[in-house]
Amino acid sequence: MLILDEGQVRRHLTYEALIPALEQALIRFSEGTIVQPVRSLLEIPENHGRFALMPVVDGDLLGVKLVAVFEENTTLPTHQAVIQLFSASTGEPLAVVDGRLITEMRTAAVTAIAARLFTPPRALKLAILGSGVQARSHLTALRLVREMSEVRVWSRTPENALAFARATGSTALPLEEAIRGADIVVGVANVSEPLILGRYLSEGAFVAAVAAVGVNRRELDDEAMQAIVVVESREAALRESGDIIGSDAAIYAEVGEILAGRIAPPPEGKRVVYKGLGIAAEDLAAARIVYEAESREQEAGNREQGVGNRR
Repeated sequence: MLILDEGQVRRHLTYEALIPALEQALIRFSEGTIVQPVRSLLEIPENHGRFALMPVVDGDLLGVKLVAVFEENTTLPTHQAVIQLFSASTGEPLAVVDGRLITEMRTAAVTAIAARLFTPPRALKLAILGSGVQARSHLTALRLVREMSEVRVWSRTPENALAFARATGSTALPLEEAIRGADIVVGVANVSEPLILGRYLSEGAFVAAVAAVGVNRRELDDEAMQAIVVVESREAALRESGDIIGSDAAIYAEVGEILAGRIAPPPEGKRVVYKGLGIAAEDLAAARIVYEAESREQEAGNREQGVGNRR
């Protein structure tokens, strides 16, 4: 059984490989080919943490992601995870893959897929609300699918916004100024109450809200949710999204349904909200890339060394 750390994940996983793999995974999920339940969640209130179990089967691979979220971590990343891979035909354990970077990258990659679907192919104004790990990964992924004429950043800690702006060539702005007139608004700040307000949004804005998971957590107000709402999984959204449950917003489609052509894309010029929660199918698709690449490397190394050859 392989044990793959974050360094190996970083070496093998690129957005160029991940984005098309996730597009196909989202299609298979919406078609019912990938089977997964909604995640199971254990609250750890004494340490302000949550622990989730996310099993999934896709073809020849069975996987389960174990993810811990401790939002008050100051010396460690707030999200820690491992993904265990098994053979779907025999149950044999195949690999344990570090899941922190996979979680970071697959979240941003799905936002990039949605942005390519729901924004026009021209230079766009991007507002990022938050300045941490997800802010950086989203900027990287979005720049692969759309040209940005302007990048704005807001953070509740102004010093962090300024540091992000210096590092990325963006502009740090107050919240309202960051959102107003933006073509794409990405919510990646740790919030429980609405941060993205409808009165700030342009009519045709694309909003990617991926920061608030849980029935009691919101990142968009009811006015912002007066939009065409797309999700990864209807079942998960109706059980896990406070934004959808609290606003009683209708779900237009799953991303995979639009990718497959089963549901038409929304009309151009209409506000679209992509409410991202993260599903196990995405983690398995990313872990598969890493596992298969590492397996090929090790097999090539064994052949070079003559391992298994008769003497």
